[in-house]
Amino acid sequence: MMIQKSEGRCCGGGRKPDGMRKDDASYMAAALAVPRAAPETRQDLSAALVSIPGGHFEMGTRVSRYADDLDSPRRKVKVSGFRIADATVSNAEYARFVAETSYRTVSEVEGWSYVFHLQLADPTLWPEHPPGLPWWRLVLGASWAQPEGPGSSWEDRADHPAVHLTWFDALAYVTWAGLRLPREAEWERAARGGLVNKKFPWGNKLVPESGFAMNTWQGDFPHENSAEDGYIGTAPVRSYAPNGYGLYNMTGNVWEWVQDFYGPRPAPSRLPEKDPTGPEAGSARIQRGGSFLCHVSYCDRYHVHSRTRNDANSSTANCGFRVASDAG
Repeated sequence: MMIQKSEGRCCGGGRKPDGMRKDDASYMAAALAVPRAAPETRQDLSAALVSIPGGHFEMGTRVSRYADDLDSPRRKVKVSGFRIADATVSNAEYARFVAETSYRTVSEVEGWSYVFHLQLADPTLWPEHPPGLPWWRLVLGASWAQPEGPGSSWEDRADHPAVHLTWFDALAYVTWAGLRLPREAEWERAARGGLVNKKFPWGNKLVPESGFAMNTWQGDFPHENSAEDGYIGTAPVRSYAPNGYGLYNMTGNVWEWVQDFYGPRPAPSRLPEKDPTGPEAGSARIQRGGSFLCHVSYCDRYHVHSRTRNDANSSTANCGFRVASDAG
């Protein structure tokens, strides 16, 4: 798991102190080996997706606060039409998948995941944390099914996003569902909701006149969250108003895995890239959209252009995913 300490990374993660990790190849194999859903289930899951029109847009931002994010400069991109879920996969949806396949996530196999300290009743019971990131605590037994470890359950937040999911766990779900993860350019096209060069799915103001429009951090990070937006942790997957394409929580709430590897982006060109897929290989995968832990004082990554990266086997309490498919 990648240690995300530099440049204000609140997204978390870190290596287990003893360094023990299974070979990622075993997680890839397990994800691709899950039983496929029944044809009628796959049809229902596909039918629920929202169609996004193809076309040109400017991807990224003019000037980035974090150079390593590689989200600047803006560049012209052309994407074909595609389809994407209106919300991230919920706990109830992931529970259905697990019930049908008996799939075990990476955190369940390894017996631990990272939980944000304020989500724990007594953080002192879990003192282990990644170097320099004391707000992330290594909690034995934490997983999507037990988000804060033993004694907690997904069942009291069935409509919240499933979290503690690695990129491999997302791959397992889409393999079962007959779908795929969105490509990064598709994700940003969808997040913008048809708006041009805006910071958020609704415009340029962090808090529009109508009130809070996403779930992020208010207060003194990482010590106190005043929850002015209504939530301290995750919010239900269809909270707040949807964007212009009818999609919920494209910024804030939880980071979302996409298909692409992290790596150098192509040089800007007068001609738009057509359906970019990112680097062919890499050591990390891209996450998009920010989370409930993003705050301007530390991790200003809650914009439609915002991106970060993490190892594909990384699991935290603020990362999930949504599904996509080709237009057809």
